[in-house]
Amino acid sequence: MTIASEDELEKLKIAGRVVARTLKAMGEALEPGITTRELDAIGRRLLELEGARSAPELTYGFPGATCISIGPDVAHGIPGDRAIAAGDLVNIDVSAEVDGFYGDTGASFAVPPVAPKIDRLCRDGRRALWTGIRSVRPGASLNAPGERIEAFARQNGYSLVKNLASHGVGGALHESPTEIATWRDPSDRRRITEGLVFTLEPFLSLGADWVEETGDGWTLRPLGHEPTVQYEHTIVATRSGPVVLSLAD
Repeated sequence: MTIASEDELEKLKIAGRVVARTLKAMGEALEPGITTRELDAIGRRLLELEGARSAPELTYGFPGATCISIGPDVAHGIPGDRAIAAGDLVNIDVSAEVDGFYGDTGASFAVPPVAPKIDRLCRDGRRALWTGIRSVRPGASLNAPGERIEAFARQNGYSLVKNLASHGVGGALHESPTEIATWRDPSDRRRITEGLVFTLEPFLSLGADWVEETGDGWTLRPLGHEPTVQYEHTIVATRSGPVVLSLAD
């Protein structure tokens, strides 16, 4: 989506705040013993209170309001009866439609106690995302964030999953521009235009560069079960710099 008015921007900010607040509340509710179904119910209730509809459920018929993945799974996990345990690495992805506009966000959470390398992976996953965000500006390469993210990953000894990409968002959950690489892709000649709305969501890993579907039609897992995190924001490119829409405050 490319924003055409202040009204559209305000509506996107509303959708972004809704998904951000829902993600924050779900992260705060994470504790050993809670099931992913119970966690999803918290997310559904919060979305409904805001007049929002789950985007994956609405768009794709996903069997849950939110996607919750317990490591080694990294994305599109179906909420169910599995209980969270101490030491788990959990990814929560929240996307929703509010008044015709979509917001999308996600984060990984390590349930204490966790190994120092996992704690560092989570910290650096957030750093990788913001490294990419800071390179967003009208006129820049659409792959500029990916170039910065890959440089960060290499400098810090990580890999990036390369069959999961960022995407346009706003008027739909997934729209043009599609397949925005969060790694260096010299073949991508597209440019960032003013008002463009898209996600950035690098998957930073301790060795994985590919994921495969596990057999349930949804859940994605690295081939070698390597610990992997994802952090995601919805952003809009403006003349004054990137505006992050998916912030809770």
